[in-house]
Amino acid sequence: MAKHRRSRAPKMTYAHAALGAAVLAGTLVPTQAAQADTAPAPQDKSHVAAMAAKTDGKQAAVKQQQRVPAMPTASTVLAEAKKQIGVKENSSGGGTKFQQWYVNSQRARETVARDGGSPRAYANAAWCAMFVSWVGEMTGARPQVGWDAYTVAHAKWFKSNERWGTTPKPGAVVFFSWSGSKSISSINHVGFVEKDNGNGTITTIEGNTGNGAVEQRVRPKSQVVGYGYPQYSGA
Repeated sequence: MAKHRRSRAPKMTYAHAALGAAVLAGTLVPTQAAQADTAPAPQDKSHVAAMAAKTDGKQAAVKQQQRVPAMPTASTVLAEAKKQIGVKENSSGGGTKFQQWYVNSQRARETVARDGGSPRAYANAAWCAMFVSWVGEMTGARPQVGWDAYTVAHAKWFKSNERWGTTPKPGAVVFFSWSGSKSISSINHVGFVEKDNGNGTITTIEGNTGNGAVEQRVRPKSQVVGYGYPQYSGA
């Protein structure tokens, strides 16, 4: 069993005693005694300010990160597009959720101001570009995919943003001209590239194709005017 050792008085006790003696002797006034015993060490204010600024900077960075949503990936956009396969228009060429969404969107008012007509006219209009725009909206990719009801204007938007080219990539927005022309003004149709088949064709997901439905198609590259490249995450 360990022996019990008496604790010794800390050395500070003697220092305090000496300090008290000095006070009694009149060699140190009481206020000096108090200051000598209790006054904190002076702080480096520049260091404190630097630490506060660093903390504020980290908090601001975290808040900024929370406000800016992550950009979607090409696979996210393609998955949403594929989920729509089979959706069809009615006998009047309308009735799809893509058209209905566009009619009620801010973009409909903007494109009417540009092209004329009325927002209600989009309810039964050709909807391949509205389908692409809707998928962008639903996946949070609208700033990357763009939104329009007019294929030519949509293609020009990609080109003006320097995101236009001739290489098929998954998730790219593909613009077709059935005549085989490479002029943007000749564009007839639009969809998403799913993959390059490596044999002169691409697999796509398109709205308003076949009998007015969303379908997966295989198209010859010879009918492609160009591709718009959304700035997906990781791209």
